[in-house]
Amino acid sequence: MFSRFIKDLKQFGGYTKYAAKSQLKSEVANSYLNWLWWVLDPICFMLIYTFIFGVVFNGKELYFPAFIFVGISMWDFFNRCVKASVKMVRGNKAVVSKVYLPKFILVLIDMMVNGFKMLISFAIVIGMMIFYRVPLHLTILWFFPILFVFILFTFGCCMFLLHYGVYVEDLSNVVNIVLRIVFYMTGIFYDVEKRLPKPYGKYLSRCNPLAYMIGSARNAVLYGRAPSVKLLLVLLLVALLLIYLGLRLVYKNENNYVKVI
Repeated sequence: MFSRFIKDLKQFGGYTKYAAKSQLKSEVANSYLNWLWWVLDPICFMLIYTFIFGVVFNGKELYFPAFIFVGISMWDFFNRCVKASVKMVRGNKAVVSKVYLPKFILVLIDMMVNGFKMLISFAIVIGMMIFYRVPLHLTILWFFPILFVFILFTFGCCMFLLHYGVYVEDLSNVVNIVLRIVFYMTGIFYDVEKRLPKPYGKYLSRCNPLAYMIGSARNAVLYGRAPSVKLLLVLLLVALLLIYLGLRLVYKNENNYVKVI
């Protein structure tokens, strides 16, 4: 099954890149500020959350604006990809019904678009680190394997939602509610382990994959703390299992999607 996935990836890789570039261009085609919105959007959210949780609720995390920005950048990527995957097949009915296209390619296109925006946000994080004079540690290299696992985990979740989104019309409403709950349980604007009473904070930070990966990314980039290799490997295996089962499910049923939509 993975061999088929690799074959399709090679065959449709060029189309995936082209479609992602076209989507990015179309987003800002009629905008006065053009691509600047990709910078202004995350900065505005960061300022809002920094004021509310840093000033109003007295957030005490070190380098708080950068702390918030890392969380928002990663959460926004996951949130956008997951929401879009639910209506991915229905939203691309014109393409799906006329030509054969592996349905996971639709997810990859969306992930590339949102991934590009996330990279812009991370570039802003670097600027914030320079501004706040955050000490550099070798642990910052851990950010890349953490991000790799995070992207794989997102892809695995999206594959399941792509499939069930075809058959369950109300799934998007359910996903929106679940994402709101997960948002507050992930610690986008606070440190899950420190703010919640022991041992609940520790349990939540390890049982919630998003909370652990976002927290680990912050620790590696801002605070010079390396993640648990064992937990990261467990999450990698979970992500690969999700991808395997999701791809298997989609490949098995993708010929029926056109009939349903």
